[in-house]
Amino acid sequence: MKAYVMLAEGFEEIEALTAVDVLRRASVDTATVAVGPLPGAASGPAVVTGSHGIPVVADLRLEGIAVAAEDLIVLPGGMPGTRRLQESAPLASLLERHRAADGWLGAICAAPSVPGRLGLLRGRRATSFPGYEKDLLGAVTSTEPVVRDGRIVTSRGAGTALAFSLALVAALKGDGTAKRLSDEMQVP
Repeated sequence: MKAYVMLAEGFEEIEALTAVDVLRRASVDTATVAVGPLPGAASGPAVVTGSHGIPVVADLRLEGIAVAAEDLIVLPGGMPGTRRLQESAPLASLLERHRAADGWLGAICAAPSVPGRLGLLRGRRATSFPGYEKDLLGAVTSTEPVVRDGRIVTSRGAGTALAFSLALVAALKGDGTAKRLSDEMQVP
């Protein structure tokens, strides 16, 4: 089992990096993945800059990954990062194949709109940043901070990043591991 956190220029740093940190603390093999056109060289390390100007060196590029059904794809929100995720045809294709195989998916803030617009949340309970519910085509929308429906976990925004990340750990490694991490990090 691996986790792939997708980074497009303008991603929300707290949502992406909290997920990476918490998943790695839970011993989930986690990689950051550069999505879309990036400034600079087309080869070598990809530096993706978040919406608050924090550059992150991605572990991989989208074109270089192979995702299995037991793997997790995480979509952080942020603007214009979410829009750039939506514009990525290779990411859309990967998400469609991954969900067809009942693969794990996590999306937070505006990012649930990415699978939502593809119809991948149809019939599922899901949440998003307020105002993006219209993009969750066919989903049963919620205002809960974090919603898990089967192998899909969605969350509201930057303020729910830690709860979202712990929910991803609970989904992949069980409630006990998530509780242990929560206690170790002294989450209130």
